[in-house]
Amino acid sequence: MSFQAYLDAIEDKTGRTPRELLELAKERGLDGPDVKAGQILEWLQADYGLGRGHGMALVHVIKKGPQIDAKHVGSSGSHRDESDTLWLDGKATKPV
Repeated sequence: MSFQAYLDAIEDKTGRTPRELLELAKERGLDGPDVKAGQILEWLQADYGLGRGHGMALVHVIKKGPQIDAKHVGSSGSHRDESDTLWLDGKATKPV
């Protein structure tokens, strides 16, 4: 599953775009450099029922932003993405 596919599935499961979840994490103080992934995962599990795989995709966005490693762009592997920048504003607004 591509990184973007994980984020799209998170939107399906939670009803919130990745950007909305990023803002909620900031409001909860879960976006600082000292915040551990486990703290974010606990919140996502408790409030949204997200498992570890989906949660870790969002942890990346919360801690590192929407950029991903370019090695996955255009590759033929199962984790390939179309761009090295993830779309955070929801599937309905994603450019074609």
